Amino acid sequence: MIRGIRGATTVSGNVEKEILENTEELLLHIIQENQVGPESVASVFISVTDDLSAGFPAKALRNFKEWSFVPVMCMREIPVPGSLEKCIRIMMHVNTTKPQNEIKHIYLKEAIQLRPDLSQSIK
Repeated sequence: MIRGIRGATTVSGNVEKEILENTEELLLHIIQENQVGPESVASVFISVTDDLSAGFPAKALRNFKEWSFVPVMCMREIPVPGSLEKCIRIMMHVNTTKPQNEIKHIYLKEAIQLRPDLSQSIK
């Protein structure tokens, strides 16, 4: 069965290095907390808010050994007034036998406020 693993983080500015580093940190936590291997991943969607354009956060996944064949796509979030700024969101589609209540969704930095009810936040 395919399950979605959600995650989000924020950056302090529109700087490629920070976008890549924070995305890599979020991916690492999602992978570790859910014991995900690249062979079980169907795809990864990464979205950014309108204020982030300095780099493609999907490039961060290429820093993980053996993940080069995992399909990954970047996109923009809907620019809803008053929504969290400078935010990177991830939806990882994983083949797993785990029930949904065992999936660990990861929210870092200011993104913790997005879904505190689902969050397995790492501070």
